[in-house]
Amino acid sequence: MTRKNRAIIHPLETGQIWELEDSNLHIGIVGKTLVHYKHFKGEVKRAPNSLTPKTVLEKYLRDKKAVLVQA
Repeated sequence: MTRKNRAIIHPLETGQIWELEDSNLHIGIVGKTLVHYKHFKGEVKRAPNSLTPKTVLEKYLRDKKAVLVQA
């Protein structure tokens, strides 16, 4: 039996900052099924607000091997 190396994804909470390879993702408001977030790429000081289902964002963070910087 082999084990897969899976990244641990913490539950999404308001105020979290996730660090990706070349960008940061700031969690704004976490609702029942949707999450408001800002995705900062590179040296950009402003980013649009985005809205997506929790499951989709968690899968994206897992696939990109995101690291929780600030909770």
